[in-house]
Amino acid sequence: MTSRKLPDLHALELLVAVAETGSLTQAAARFEISQPSASARMLTLERRLGVQLLVRSTSGSRLTANGLVVTDWARSVLERAVALVEGAAALKSRQQDRLRVAASLTVAEHLMPGWLMALREAVPQVQAGLEVTNSHRVIEGIRHGEFDLGFVEGPWVPRDVQSTAVGRDRLLVVVAPDHPWARRRRPVAGAELAATPLVLRESGSGTRETLEAALKAYGGMAVPVLELGATAPLRSAAASGAAPAVLSALAVREDLVDRRLVVVPIEEDLRLERVLRAVWLRGRELPESALRLLQVARTRTDR
Repeated sequence: MTSRKLPDLHALELLVAVAETGSLTQAAARFEISQPSASARMLTLERRLGVQLLVRSTSGSRLTANGLVVTDWARSVLERAVALVEGAAALKSRQQDRLRVAASLTVAEHLMPGWLMALREAVPQVQAGLEVTNSHRVIEGIRHGEFDLGFVEGPWVPRDVQSTAVGRDRLLVVVAPDHPWARRRRPVAGAELAATPLVLRESGSGTRETLEAALKAYGGMAVPVLELGATAPLRSAAASGAAPAVLSALAVREDLVDRRLVVVPIEEDLRLERVLRAVWLRGRELPESALRLLQVARTRTDR
């Protein structure tokens, strides 16, 4: 296809306005531009099309016969341009009404339901879809455009992903009430926790990564007794006395109240706190619905 210089849509609008008002001066006033600017715009259009559109005289400017024909074509082009803009706006509106969210397990189970309810109350038309997975999978999905917004618990965020803190969470060492650690008074040291086989979340989870980072200085973790991809079975395994577990304070709150699990004290230098983060692709503008959810997360995390 031969390359062509397409006419400027604003010039076509001006041409149609000349036909409707009968004057280049009045057409210029309609678009709030000066008469010399309007004249220059029409000259550029004529050069681009290779057709004289106006007859210019001291009494004013009027359309030529060719100008009348081109004006009819210009109306058709402008109608299609308006349809394109309106169609794109409709697509954008529908896209903003659909929000694709991914969240790591702790956030999804204990925080996201309240966040989505608050979002629904604030913006009833938003249809939010949630995928529950581990932090690593959330990051990968953000990178590949599968999600508009993600929430992770891990200690790291790659450089190509934008993030902002929405809250904090604390990991607890928990055991069954009849486990020997439940009666100990001396806090567990980092080296002792690192050498103890635990029941753990799978690799790639924010909980696992936070623990691995904390125990790296002590030579890393022992081979786990059990690895699972969900929190509920880990809580049950720990409550049965299988081994100590390291889990989110949010996840074991009810177990602690019901005395199914007991918190084991740890030494102060063993840092098991983590930041809860919202993540999205760096350089990508968040849709309005995602910004609203982000605002909800920031204000409701501690509730």
